[in-house]
Amino acid sequence: MMYEDITESEESDLCDWQLPLAFMKKRHTERIAASHTETQTWRMKERMKTVSVALVMCLNVGVDPPDVVKTSPCARLECWIDPLATSPQKALEAIGNSLQKQYERWQPRARYKQSLDPTVDEVKKLCTSLRRNAKEERVLFHYTGHGVPRPTTNGEIWVFNKTYTQYIPLSVYDLQTWMGSPSIFVYDCSNAGLILKSFEQFAMQKEQERDALHHPQISGITSRTQMSMPPPAKNCIQLAACGSRELLPMNPELPADLFTSCLTTPIKIALRWFCNQKSSDLVPGITLELLDKIPGRLNDRRTPLGELNWIFTAITDTIAWNVLPRELFQKLFRQDLLVASLFRNFLLAERIMRSYNCTPLSSPRLPPTYQHPMWQAWDLAVDICLSQLPALLNGAEYKHSPFFAEQLTAFQVWLTMGSEMREPPEQLPIVLQVLLSQVHRLRALDLLGRFLDLGPWAVSLALSVGIFPYVLKLLQSSARELRPLLVFIWAKILAVDRSCKADLVKDNGHKYFLSVLADPYMPGEHRTMAAFVLAMIVEGYLNGQVRTEAALQGNVVAICLEQLSDNHPLLRQWLALCLARVWTNFDAARWCGVRDSAHEKLYTLLNDNLPEVRASAVIALGTFIGSGSDRTDHATNIDHNVGMTLINVAQDGSPIVRKELVAALYQLIRQFEGQFASIARQILEDDIRKDENLTPAVAGTASGGFTVVLHGESAVKTNVSGPDLSRRRHSLQPIAPANLGRLKASALHKSPTVGGNLVHHHLPNGPQLSKSPPTPGGSSSSSSSSYGSHGSGDGFTPPAGPIMFEKMRRIPSTAALSTIFSSSYSNVYVQIWKVMLQLASDPYPEVKYLAQSLVNAINLKATFTAKPQLVVDSRRTNSAPNSPTNRRGANHSPQNLSDSPPPSTLNIPNEVLKPVPIRPGEQPPPARPQNPPPIGAAFSHTQQFSRSRKLFDKGPIIPETYEEEQQEVNETPASLAVGTDFSEWCCKYFAQSVMKPPDEMDPFSGLHHEREWRFVRNARLRREALDHIENAGTCRLDDQIFINKNTATPLVVRFHPFNPHIVVADKEGICVWNWENGEKLNYFTNQNPKNSRITSMDFLNSHDVTLVMTGSDDGAVRIWRNYWSQSHKPVELVSAWQALSDMLQSTRAETVSRTRRLNKERLGSGLVLDWEQESGMLLASGDVRIIRVWDTQREMKLQDIPTGADSCVTSLACDSVGRSLLIAGCGDGSVRLYDRRLSPAECRVMTLREHNGWVTNVHLQKGAGDGKIISASVSGDVRFWDPRFTESVKLINTPFNTLTAMAVHQQANIIACGSANQLISVYNTAGDTLSNIKYYEGFIGQRIGPISCLAFHPLKMHLAAGSRDSFLSIYSTEKKAR
Repeated sequence: MMYEDITESEESDLCDWQLPLAFMKKRHTERIAASHTETQTWRMKERMKTVSVALVMCLNVGVDPPDVVKTSPCARLECWIDPLATSPQKALEAIGNSLQKQYERWQPRARYKQSLDPTVDEVKKLCTSLRRNAKEERVLFHYTGHGVPRPTTNGEIWVFNKTYTQYIPLSVYDLQTWMGSPSIFVYDCSNAGLILKSFEQFAMQKEQERDALHHPQISGITSRTQMSMPPPAKNCIQLAACGSRELLPMNPELPADLFTSCLTTPIKIALRWFCNQKSSDLVPGITLELLDKIPGRLNDRRTPLGELNWIFTAITDTIAWNVLPRELFQKLFRQDLLVASLFRNFLLAERIMRSYNCTPLSSPRLPPTYQHPMWQAWDLAVDICLSQLPALLNGAEYKHSPFFAEQLTAFQVWLTMGSEMREPPEQLPIVLQVLLSQVHRLRALDLLGRFLDLGPWAVSLALSVGIFPYVLKLLQSSARELRPLLVFIWAKILAVDRSCKADLVKDNGHKYFLSVLADPYMPGEHRTMAAFVLAMIVEGYLNGQVRTEAALQGNVVAICLEQLSDNHPLLRQWLALCLARVWTNFDAARWCGVRDSAHEKLYTLLNDNLPEVRASAVIALGTFIGSGSDRTDHATNIDHNVGMTLINVAQDGSPIVRKELVAALYQLIRQFEGQFASIARQILEDDIRKDENLTPAVAGTASGGFTVVLHGESAVKTNVSGPDLSRRRHSLQPIAPANLGRLKASALHKSPTVGGNLVHHHLPNGPQLSKSPPTPGGSSSSSSSSYGSHGSGDGFTPPAGPIMFEKMRRIPSTAALSTIFSSSYSNVYVQIWKVMLQLASDPYPEVKYLAQSLVNAINLKATFTAKPQLVVDSRRTNSAPNSPTNRRGANHSPQNLSDSPPPSTLNIPNEVLKPVPIRPGEQPPPARPQNPPPIGAAFSHTQQFSRSRKLFDKGPIIPETYEEEQQEVNETPASLAVGTDFSEWCCKYFAQSVMKPPDEMDPFSGLHHEREWRFVRNARLRREALDHIENAGTCRLDDQIFINKNTATPLVVRFHPFNPHIVVADKEGICVWNWENGEKLNYFTNQNPKNSRITSMDFLNSHDVTLVMTGSDDGAVRIWRNYWSQSHKPVELVSAWQALSDMLQSTRAETVSRTRRLNKERLGSGLVLDWEQESGMLLASGDVRIIRVWDTQREMKLQDIPTGADSCVTSLACDSVGRSLLIAGCGDGSVRLYDRRLSPAECRVMTLREHNGWVTNVHLQKGAGDGKIISASVSGDVRFWDPRFTESVKLINTPFNTLTAMAVHQQANIIACGSANQLISVYNTAGDTLSNIKYYEGFIGQRIGPISCLAFHPLKMHLAAGSRDSFLSIYSTEKKAR
C-alpha cells in the first residue's frame, strides 16, 4: 500500500475502530492443525553420577623435587594444612583426609580411596578396583604432584618406589587403560598441560588400534585380542592446573594447591584472593583472620557465608550458560552434580590463576570467561558482605545482599522489550536460583511466567537452563499464592514439551492440579490451565494408575461437570476436552460420567456462544459414546440418546463444529456398523428403483481403482483406471443440492425378468449383469463386522476427489424407512444416517470429504454384507450332490434354459456380481477374484462336493483370492481415520502468548499501522463523497466510465466502498475488476454445485480487511479471503455453512399477464442475504417460508421468523438502528414487516399489498425522506412506504413492464431501475427522471443489453449495470478523463 497520500493531520473515523470484524478470529485466520514443535533437546539422554573418587597425592613432604627450584618464602599450604607443622607422615595423612572432606562436600555419597605417595602397582590396583565397582558410572582421579618431578613430554607422571628412593614414571596410556570411561581427571602439578596433550594423543592412538583390529584384513586376530582391548577414552573430562610450560604459583600468600583450593573450597579462596587485590582497600580493616570468622554455613542461604555461596553458584551458572554452547552446557553443568560443581569452580580458578600468569586448561576446552561482566557483580556482592563483617562480629544484624533483587529487576527490564530476535536474557539462570528463596520466589515465578509466555522458544530456553526440577519440586508447596503462577508455568511447559507429564505422573503432580481445578475461589483462567494440564496428563495413559486415581479417586469427572456452566468460555472448552480425554478408551471413567448424567450436562454446551466450546462438547460426547466396550441395553440407549442429540448440530454455522460432528457420529456408526450398513443399502436400492434409466449408483470406491456401483438391486464392480478413472471421478462431482452426481452408462439396458428368476442382460462388450428381486431380510445385517486398516492394500481407500453418491440427498422419509426394520432402534439409525449424508455434501470441503470417506466406507460395506441365496432345483434335496446338468425348475421358460448360467452359479440378490470383463488393451485388475463370494456365504456340502468324491478326499479347495477378498471386505471401513486436529490446535493456545495484546491493538506493530492507514483513507473518501452526494438529486448519471465483457452473465454486482474494485458474480464464479483502469484483477470459482447459481453477494469488513460473502441457491453461504491481493496470495475459503436447507424451487409470479412470457422460464429467488456489519447479523431467506437470522460472531442461528407467505422471499432489508425491524419483499407482490423481538406467531406486524407482481427489491432508507421503505416490482411500479401506514405514501410509475432490477443509493436520494428492454432509468426520490440509459443504434452508439443486475457505489455517484450479454458497465455523473 501507498502511504504518501495520507497526511498526518487526517484522522480516522472513530466508528471504523469500533466496528466489529466478522470471521477474523483465530479459527478463521489459522489452519486448524496440530502444532509441529521440534523435539526438545534439554533433557540429558543419560544422567551420570560420579560414584568413586581416587585421591592420589605425591607430596613427599620435606623433600623438594629435583627439577623445581622453590622461592623463599614459598607457598606451603596443602588443603589449608601446613605440612611442616607436624611430622611428614601425619601431615600427609591429614592432608589426604582434608582433601577427602573437601570433595565430600560436593559429592557426599561417593566412594573415596586415598593413595598417599603411592607406587605404580598401588595406583593400578586402586584404579582397576574403582572402575570395576563403578561399572558404567563415572570415576574421578585426582592427582597432586607437588613432591615429584614435572610430567614428561612422553606422557608420563611420577610416583615412587616402595622405599621412596626413586621417582618412578607412570604412563598416561596405562592410566587411561586402568581408569576406563567415563572418567574425570584433575591434575594439580606444574606443566599439567603436557598430561592433557598426552592423554588426547593416547586416546587417538587407541581409537586407531581399535579400528585396525576390526579391519577385514586382520579379522583373524580380532577374536583373540578384542577382549583385552581397553574401552575407548570417550566421555573423559580433564582439568589441568596450568599450561604445558607453566609452573604453579609460589606466592607465600597463596596455598601451594591453589588449583585444588579453587575446585574444592571456592568461597574461601575467593575471599582471600579478593583481600589481596587493590579493590580491598574499599573495605578497610578486613584481614585474613577476619575472613575465617564470617558467620554461617555454606549450605544455609540465610547466613552471610551461605548467601555468598548461593550468589557464587548463580553467577558461575550464568556465565557458563551465556558463554558455552547449549549442548556443552548440558553435558558439563547438568549431567553430573560433581562435574557441575567442579566446572563452576573451574571458572573461578581461571580468574584467580590467570592473575598469577597461569592458564588452567580443560578438556573439553572452554572459552575464556575470566573477564565476564558478571564477575563484577560477584566483586560487589563480596564487597557488600565484607563491609558488614566488623559489625556482624559485634552482634549487628546482617543485611542481605540486594544481588538477587537487582538481577530480577534486570530480567524484568529485558522482558519489557523481550523477543525471539534478541539475545536471551543472561539473568535466566539466576531466576532459577531465586526460586530457592521464599523471599523472592513469588516475584521470580511471576517473571518466569511472563518469560515463558513469549513463546515456545522461551520455554525451550528455560528448560535448557534447568528450570524443570525446580518447578516440579514447588508443586509440593501448599502456598495458595503460588498456585496461579505454577499452573500458568506448567501449562506453558506441557504445551511445548509433553514429555514432562511423565515426571508429573511420577511425583503425583496431578493431585495439585485437581485441587486447583476444584478450588471455587481460583480465577477462571487459572482453572482453565489446570484443566488443560490434567487433559495433557491423562492423554496416552490408557487404563493406568494415574487415570484411575484422577478419574475415580480424584473425581475429575464430577469436578469438571460441576463447572460446565462457568462464565469463562475457555474454561468450558477445556473442561469438555478434559472429559473427552479422561474417558477415551476408559470404561470406568465413562460409567462415572453416566452416573453423573455427564452427557445430559454436556448438551447445554452444544448451544454455547463460542464455536470452540460447541466443538469441544461434540468431541466429549463423541468419545463418550465411542469408549464403551460393553454393549448392554443401558449403554445402547445412552448412545442413541447422544446420537439423536448430536444430529441437531448438523445445522451449526461453524465448520469446526460440523467437522467434529462427523468424527463423533463415526464413533456411533462404528459401534452399530451392521445397522447403518443395512440402512445405507436400503437407501441405495430405493434410489435405484426410482431411477428410470437404471443409472448405476456409486456405492463406494475400493483400492486398486475399483469403483463399486449398483445396478438394479445388484452391484457391479468395475476396474476403472487411467483416463477412465479421472473421467468417472469427474462425473461424480456434485451437480445439484437435491440431485447429486451420477454415472452415465449407456451400455446398460433394462430387461424384464421372467417369473422373478434370473435373466441375463447382454452388453455390447460381453459382460453379463444379473438382476433379481430383493429377498426378505436380504439386505440387512445385524452383525458388527471388524474393521481393517484403511491404509492397507486390501482396505478401503478414501477417494482423492469428492466422490459422491447417486441422489445422495434424495432420502426416503423416516416413516418409510422405519417400517423396513423390525428393530425398535431403526428410526435412530435412519435419522443419524440422513445427517451423515447431508454432511457428505457440506459446503465446507474439509467437512464434506471427511463425511464422504465415512459414507463411502459404509456404502461399500453395505454392498458386501447382504445375505446370499443359492439357486437350486426345487426337486433336489439338501443332501443331494451338485448336478452337472443345466436343468431348471418347471416354471422356467425354454429361452431361459439356453441362456442360464451353470447351476453352480450363486444367485446373490443385493450382492456384487462378476466384474466387467477386461476389454482389449485394458490392464487386468491386480489380484482380484473372478467372483468373490459374499460375507456370510456358507459352503454347504451339496454345493461344493462332487458326486465322485473320493473316500479320503480333503474336500473343496477354497481359492486364496476368496480369503483375501473376504478379509478385504471385513476390514473395509473400521480403522478408517476419521479424526480431526481440533483438540491439538486448541493446545497451541497455551504455547503462544496469552498476555501480549494482539498485534492490531499494539500501536507499534505494522498491522496496527496498516489498519490506521486504512481508516484514515476511509475517512478521507467519506468526506470527498459528501460534495457529490449533495448535488446528486439534480445531476445526470449517464456518463459511461467503464465497460468490459465479464466471464459470464452478471447475476450480482457490488462496489467496494473504499477500493476501486467491483466484484461481479456469475452463475458459478466471482470476477474482480478495477473500474478505474479497466483491469481484470482476479476470477475464482465459488465451489457451489454444478446446477446451482450464485444469487447473493456482499462485502464483509469492507472498512478493514475485506472478505467476500456469496450465497447460492442451494442454501449455502461461503466466505472468501484474499479476493484480491497485491502479494498474489491464493483465494481462501474462510468459512461455509448451510444458511438454509430444504430450498423450494419457485418462479416469479405470473399474476401480471404481460410478464408471463418473461417469467415462465425464470428461476426462483434462490438464497437472499442481507448483511449488517455493525451487529454482525446476517438475514437469510429466499425459496423458503422463513427468514433465518444468523449471528456471525457466534456462528449460530438466532431465530427463524415464519414469513406467512405462500411464495418465496425476493429481497430483505433490516433496520440498522434498533436491529429489530425486518422487511421482506415476496414473490406474491407483498412487502412484509417483522419485529424480531416478538414471538414467531406475532412477529409479522404489517403486510403491504399494493404490488401485483414479484417484488424485485426492497430498500430501507437510513436517513430522512418521504418514505423510509422503497420497493419495486416486475410490473414497473416503485412505491414508498412509511411503517406507520398500511398504504404507500408515494408511487413512481416507470415506463417498464419488465423491471428486472432496482437499486437505491445508500447516501443520495437516487433510484435506478433496469429493464429487460435494454433500458436503465434514474430517478430522484421526488419522482423526477434524471437519466435514461438505453440502447442506441449507430457506429458510435451506446450498447446496452437486457439488464440483469444493478448496484450503486456506497459513497460515489457510480452506477454499475450487468446485462445478459455478459457486459458490465459503470455510469457516473463525473466525466471520465479522456
